[in-house]
Parts: sequence; C-alpha cells; structure tokens
Amino acid sequence: MKVSYHGHSVVKLEVGNKTILIDPFISGNDQCDLNADTVKTDVILLTHGHNDHVGDTVSIAKRNDALVVAPVELADYLSSQGLNTHPVNLGGSQSFDFGTVKLTKAFHSSSYTDENGTVHYTGMPAGILFYAEGKTIYHAGDTGLFSDLKLIGELNDIDLAFLPIGDNFTMGPDDAAIAAEWIQAKRVVPVHYNTFPVIQQDPNAYVEKLKSGTGKVMNAGDALEL
Repeated sequence: MKVSYHGHSVVKLEVGNKTILIDPFISGNDQCDLNADTVKTDVILLTHGHNDHVGDTVSIAKRNDALVVAPVELADYLSSQGLNTHPVNLGGSQSFDFGTVKLTKAFHSSSYTDENGTVHYTGMPAGILFYAEGKTIYHAGDTGLFSDLKLIGELNDIDLAFLPIGDNFTMGPDDAAIAAEWIQAKRVVPVHYNTFPVIQQDPNAYVEKLKSGTGKVMNAGDALEL
C-alpha cells in the first residue's frame, strides 16, 4: 500500500488498483500539490462536512464517477448533489473491494457552507480507521483530545496515524502528543497545520515530543510504503 500526504488533511491511499482520497481540500489550499481538475480517484473518504475537508469532493467525484464514503448526514447531502455515496455512522464499519472503513468518534463540529452561503448540518464528525492488506491506518479528522483515543489504540494495531496539531480548531501539539501516546501507532504524521495563519505550528517540534522513531513529518507529495 502506498500512502501519500498532500497538505492540510489530504491523504491519498493506493491499494491494489484502487486510489482513495481522504478529505480532498485542494482548491484554495496553498499547501496542496494536487490539481482538483486532473486528480484521479476511485473513492473519497470524508471525516466531516467542513469546507476545508469536503473541499473539491463534488467535482472530483463527478468527474471520476467515484464512490464517496462519509458520515450519514454528510453522505445524504452529497447524494442530493448527484454523487454516489455510502453512509456510515460512528462505530459502524463497512467492507468494500478496496478495504474496510470504520468511523470513530471525533470531538469537533460538522457543517457545510454551500456556494450560496447556506449552512447545512452534516451530522457528527468522525475519524477514520482504514483496514487493507493487513495494515491499519487511522485518520483522526479534526478532533480535540478525548480519552476514548486510548480505546482506539487498545483495540487496533495502528501502523500509521494522521493527527491534527494546528490548535485553535483541533488539538494543538501538546494534546496531539498525548493522543499519539494513547493510540500507540507505529508512525504518526502531523496534519492540519500552517494552512491558515491561526493554525501555524512547527511539525518538527511536534515530532520531537513523540517517542523516538515514531513521528514523521511529511511534506505535500511525500509518500511511504506500508
């Protein structure tokens, strides 16, 4: 499995002959190296409805005829926009031909603002556990620190985790360091920082807070094999 990072919270997974995008906020994201008009994907996984996570989902999914897997209310809204969606709720999982998706809790909020300025309620925010090829990836979405992260770590052998460190809207570096300790992932990549002035952070300083050899700073376009 090839895993690449593309700025903010955008992650791409290549599993067999399938490409999966998580939270494809590309247009308007100066941290991203992808092009929303040309990027190819078979599946889009969404953690919650905020515009800096849904991003270019509608246009990308329509152009690629991609399946969108998202929390129920968000999936319902995107279905009304003509997308092929599969709704999942917190604690639920679903197996597909590309792997298994399970949604976890995330302490945050979730709404989508459309082009007319109308705000749509999009249900509970989530983290994503993704299982494929004997590996487990955890994308925490946008979350604050909460004690059930310990349970996620106890119940899963996590190979790679993406944790937000930006503060203000999510965990900051100190809380994200505690989260990394609790989830016990083999590798932890910081995300959701430096996209906006209010979430400026030093990812290398964050990695230094983690158990030696655990943290990994990935720049947009960097990839690793699991």
